[in-house]
Amino acid sequence: MGRLSGKVAIVTGAGSGQGRATALALATEGARVMAADVNETGLAELASAAGEIVVKRCDVSRAEEVEALVAAAEERFGALHAMLNCAGYLRAAPLLETTEEMLDGMIDVNLKGVFYGCKFAVPAMRRSGGGSIVNWGSVNSLVAEPEISAYSATKGAVLMITKSVAVEFAKDNIRANCVCPGAVRTPMVEGFFDEGFFEDEAAQRTYQPLGMGTPEQVADVAVFLASDESRLMTGSAVVVDGGYTAL
Repeated sequence: MGRLSGKVAIVTGAGSGQGRATALALATEGARVMAADVNETGLAELASAAGEIVVKRCDVSRAEEVEALVAAAEERFGALHAMLNCAGYLRAAPLLETTEEMLDGMIDVNLKGVFYGCKFAVPAMRRSGGGSIVNWGSVNSLVAEPEISAYSATKGAVLMITKSVAVEFAKDNIRANCVCPGAVRTPMVEGFFDEGFFEDEAAQRTYQPLGMGTPEQVADVAVFLASDESRLMTGSAVVVDGGYTAL
């Protein structure tokens, strides 16, 4: 408890899944948190579950909304120390069946959302004397799977954005790391697997040796990356995949 006392954090994609779990975990560790999403129902439920979390609607694909989100956090809390770009979008389809709409949706959220999150967090972190950016990649930042070529392309880009920010802004005491989850049971991921997969432990362990992950397990790693405990880490791909990439 208290590992993030005195810190101010923004979490995007906080209306559900890993973003929600991360916002709650940061608040539990003492951070003042601004949680953002386009899912206003999810944000309202989060606010009712943890009154110390401030919620704000934000479409991360729109630069002006991300800029306003960072400004709102600075105005409310006086600083920004951690930016956790968790918002994500997955549409699975074979390459030849991937539509322009699918591709644009994943580029908008997964790529532009992270890019804007970094772009507008950096000046605020400079004013705070430094900070930690945590970007949500995926195991697909590192390895390929069938039928998600567009998603994998955006997640590979997230890792490269992370590394670029890490080397460009180390002089400002700003770190950037990329958390790369494997299969985690969230509303977004559930649509990727067959319905019976989540009830079949053997199938889960064949796919991922430690079985299906939980949002809270990824959130624990995100808290570590946001905290000073990871102060010598930057530009890293931190794999949280239950052994998937070890197969």
